[in-house]
Amino acid sequence: MSDTLQDRIAAGLGHAARRLGVATDAFRASSAIAPLALRNRFLRLPAAFHCGKNFDRPAQHGAPLWQAMLDSAYTRPGDYLVQGGRIWFIASQPRLLPVLCVQTNRVVTFARAATQDRVGPGEYAGIPRAILRPLLTDWPASVLTTGAARGAPAHLPADLPPTHWAVLLPAWPGVTLQPGDRMTDELNRTGIVTSAELSDLGWRLNVREASS
Repeated sequence: MSDTLQDRIAAGLGHAARRLGVATDAFRASSAIAPLALRNRFLRLPAAFHCGKNFDRPAQHGAPLWQAMLDSAYTRPGDYLVQGGRIWFIASQPRLLPVLCVQTNRVVTFARAATQDRVGPGEYAGIPRAILRPLLTDWPASVLTTGAARGAPAHLPADLPPTHWAVLLPAWPGVTLQPGDRMTDELNRTGIVTSAELSDLGWRLNVREASS
């Protein structure tokens, strides 16, 4: 298919978005910190979001995937779209198809434990001390409960089994999330990444509740 025809189809989706959509702010991260900072807003465009074919199905509980009708000539995977109080990130922009987005419901921060030696004389020079090195700070993400495992999170009462979350968020160049990384959210909940998978759609993580 020629680029000209692709451009025409993209323009058609943009025209439909102008008729059906609502003004939406687009943000593009400039660092691993706070992608929704005002300095990262680069565009306002009309966009319409739906979960089913031709807007014929309402949003489903626990289903974060949406399709967006917008002019994708100006956006790319990883961009955030903010419409009123709702936030999505673009997971994929298939050619000639609506844009695939993930609706977010939490703001998360990831950090990795490291060790730092105290300075001192002789053989007692170093006592390893745990510190946390930030990886991603204040990133909107989809965080949905997947169930509770046996046992309890560390240092918490035995009658409260730990919650497990499925977490979706965009990738950022140079940052690789891995098992053992710590996640916190704006509710002051803490979790430990148990598995991390990176695909063309971004990060898909399993996170286990832990003590803060």
